[in-house]
Amino acid sequence: MRTTRRSYLAAVGGVTTLGATAGCLGGSGGSALPEGCDVGNLDTVSSLPRPALGPEDAPVTVDIFEDFTCPHCQEFTLSVAPKIKSNYVDAGDVRYRFFDYPIPVSNWSWLAASAARAVQDRSDAETFFTFTERVYENQGRLSDDGYQVVHDIASDLGVDGCTVAAAAEQESYRPVVEADRETGSERSVPGTPAVYVNGQLLDNYGWERVSGAIDSQLG
Repeated sequence: MRTTRRSYLAAVGGVTTLGATAGCLGGSGGSALPEGCDVGNLDTVSSLPRPALGPEDAPVTVDIFEDFTCPHCQEFTLSVAPKIKSNYVDAGDVRYRFFDYPIPVSNWSWLAASAARAVQDRSDAETFFTFTERVYENQGRLSDDGYQVVHDIASDLGVDGCTVAAAAEQESYRPVVEADRETGSERSVPGTPAVYVNGQLLDNYGWERVSGAIDSQLG
């Protein structure tokens, strides 16, 4: 480990609820590092393994492109992703892969992504995904208290919170996040959350649509 640094756009317009075509557009944010978190300048990290759950040889791969400040990504991560994991990942049928795709909705679209990658770099995929879930649970606090949020979540998971907060402030994983965003652009991601099942972009991120697409690939 290094010690280092939309939304589906509705086809008919507007933003709707889970299960329909919906998503996030763009928008800003701020806060200060927690007191005592002077860790100095962190190294910039250019590459990390893909955050993923499930066996590499699973018959179905589900790729998710997300922005940490997108409320529709919050809805997907907290309501749909757990069902994918319990119904398919745990059974070995799905390889679930995470990609950053900051729109951005605010500057925390980028900062939270660097914080999450700092956690990944210092732990494992399970911890990374737990961290992302807890960030989404606290999404409403990011603009006002984001550094404290990522610090406390990381610390609770056994990762140095000051380093994670500093990684957010310094955007030390920005090259990793930018590479993911470029991958999303190459794959014509229309916004966040974007869900691909065996390479096919789904027209919405609701559970019935996602599970139906996975089931069709499993035969």
